[in-house]
Amino acid sequence: MKGKGTRFERDLINQFWKRGFAAVRIAGSGVMPHPSPDIIAANGKRFLAIEVKMRSKLPLYLSEDELKQLQEFAEIFGAQAFVAFKIPRQDWKFFTLDLLIRTKKGYKIDGENYPFGLSIEEITSGTIQARL
Repeated sequence: MKGKGTRFERDLINQFWKRGFAAVRIAGSGVMPHPSPDIIAANGKRFLAIEVKMRSKLPLYLSEDELKQLQEFAEIFGAQAFVAFKIPRQDWKFFTLDLLIRTKKGYKIDGENYPFGLSIEEITSGTIQARL
């Protein structure tokens, strides 16, 4: 599964580069003693800290600790924090932390909030389309 996750992360990095953002994977994210996202991307104006998740279907559960670390890194780095979520044969969706649903042990993305995920075009342009 680790290899598949790396492949998805590299795909996402390529998509950022195509949109004028420099993007890199952070080696050891999740195992270092300091908070670190999976990917950082920036274009000199917008700075993004991204936790990358893939699942075959909804829901996706996220621990409170991993999101706390993502938020901490983003604040120190001056970036906006996102969870990038990929379901097979679907486009990437990006979730700000306020779009996540609180659970007893953390957060989740499910059928209720998944439609509100942002596209890569929205997060790279900074223009968010209204969702009904």
